[in-house]
Amino acid sequence: MRVLVSCANGSGTSLMMKRSVEKAMKAAGIPITNIHHCAISEGKSTAAQYDVVFCPLNFVSMFDNAKAKGVTVVGVKNVMSAKEIQDRVENETDLLKRV
Repeated sequence: MRVLVSCANGSGTSLMMKRSVEKAMKAAGIPITNIHHCAISEGKSTAAQYDVVFCPLNFVSMFDNAKAKGVTVVGVKNVMSAKEIQDRVENETDLLKRV
């Protein structure tokens, strides 16, 4: 699965979120073939190249074009919470269908 993790600036927060996403997907048995973290500005233009996008909840609507093309967009309220990310992965039926 190709995964994009995007936040406002694409530096520290998205890197930490990326690590939490990797752990959560591994725990759920969802294989990752490629994972990339970046700023929202880059993410909006490249999201259609991925299977799933993780981003802060308030940025979810910025990925509507990718969502229309079949990309699963997962919004996270607390991007620093590994538990919330794990819960979102486990409860995201679109992700589990793709495995």
